[in-house]
Amino acid sequence: MLRELISNDWYTILFVLSLIAITLAKYLYSVRFAAFLTVIGNSQYVKRYAKDSKFVDQFNSLLFINQIIAFSTFTFIVYNQFFTPIVFDILLFLKLSLGIIGFIWLKVLLERFIANILDISDLITPYLFQKINSKNYTGLVLFPINLTLIFAVEPTDHWIYSIFILLIFINLISFITSFKTHQKLILNNFLYFILYLCTLEIAPYIILYKLLS
Repeated sequence: MLRELISNDWYTILFVLSLIAITLAKYLYSVRFAAFLTVIGNSQYVKRYAKDSKFVDQFNSLLFINQIIAFSTFTFIVYNQFFTPIVFDILLFLKLSLGIIGFIWLKVLLERFIANILDISDLITPYLFQKINSKNYTGLVLFPINLTLIFAVEPTDHWIYSIFILLIFINLISFITSFKTHQKLILNNFLYFILYLCTLEIAPYIILYKLLS
């Protein structure tokens, strides 16, 4: 069953914006985009582009636009499925998007700040670059999924859980790839690595979940 027409109209505009961002990224950086598609499970992309990456990268910025729209849309779908159903509101969507942007950027800035304090910027930069691209890749995967859930099939618990498993699998592969790349360094500083995971990887999402619930 399709949602109300006004909701579908807004979703259509958002999906067009995502498609424009993805198309521009592919058109302007065709070689890099092709390499980006292999970033999950492959450390070569990170090794090739991390050294020349900037804090504000045009290629990643284009994919970041799609990522925010994809994450926000999927959050709306999940909220309607598991919590109180709400009518799509573009202002609420923009607030949600700004919240996600703020959370992501605050987390990245905090990680860079700690890296500067500990004087490990050269080590943490490739790892952060891998994470940024992993999230952009997740946004790329969510684009057709959201499109299907909005216009083709009615979301069900089974669909949502299956998508969650897929997203966890993608990010797990990315994490394992990063771990293998920096295996010696991590094992030599295993205690600090565990502290890092607890404070900067696990705790923020637990806090976010508590706030949302």
